[in-house]
Amino acid sequence: MAAAHFGQLSNTLFEELGARVKKKPQNVLVAPFSTELPAAIVFRSAPMPAEGIYPEHHHPWGEFVFAISGVVEVRFRGGHFLVPPQYGIWLPPNVTHLGQNRRAAWHSSIYVSAELCAVLPDNVSAIAVTPLIREMLEHLRQHPPGVAVTEQEKRFLKVLVDMLAAADRVGNYLPTSNDPVVQKVLGILEESPGDTRSLAELAAYVNTSERTLMRRCQSELGMTLAEWRQRMRVVKATPLLAEGRTVESIALEFGYGSSSAFITMFRRLTGETPDEYRKRCRNDKG
Repeated sequence: MAAAHFGQLSNTLFEELGARVKKKPQNVLVAPFSTELPAAIVFRSAPMPAEGIYPEHHHPWGEFVFAISGVVEVRFRGGHFLVPPQYGIWLPPNVTHLGQNRRAAWHSSIYVSAELCAVLPDNVSAIAVTPLIREMLEHLRQHPPGVAVTEQEKRFLKVLVDMLAAADRVGNYLPTSNDPVVQKVLGILEESPGDTRSLAELAAYVNTSERTLMRRCQSELGMTLAEWRQRMRVVKATPLLAEGRTVESIALEFGYGSSSAFITMFRRLTGETPDEYRKRCRNDKG
């Protein structure tokens, strides 16, 4: 799968984001491990509250984080990753990052000691969660390893790491941009997922030509604006579905003339219908 391009966050902007986090202590969360892991590979699963934030931190081990429901959002010195449940985010050792969620989610993480990270990417990546990887993560959630990890559990966790290493990777599922024109258009669409203006109408709004906007989006995002808009709607829709919103209400809010058109788009991008996704969220959390 071709890697997508994504925008870069300057150190100054990253520090500003960290400062904003410190001003919102009500949902600040603490990373579970501070100095060392209790085992070579560790599994953890926990709810992420709405507006929950893990402040800027880093650790000498790698981490793969996956949303059982909702989305995963990570900012780091180099980008901003936001992925739906068919992907997880891999963070190599010693990457300074902060995690946040605007809506409630349920996350599972695999922490991998540095000596076992050689088979995994050496840069932050979105990794495709195959059905087998999903089932392995769910098995661990239902049967979490104890403090004293058994030999069987160690083998299972090592196989899971090998599966993650072999899975498809993308640079970022929902890229950002530092191009001021593209950035403005993305901000408009993210703020109002139901905005149905065409490429030509959006180009006119930001005082450029349709062709120029098309070219700049393709160059900056690695995809068309239409594809980015659909991915953004999937990312926005998944937490709403997990909260119990109806497909019809979400489709209407996101500018679709019918729920069937929204369902078709959602299935194309995720491999399952909105109702199938919602049912799986309920089963996973149950």
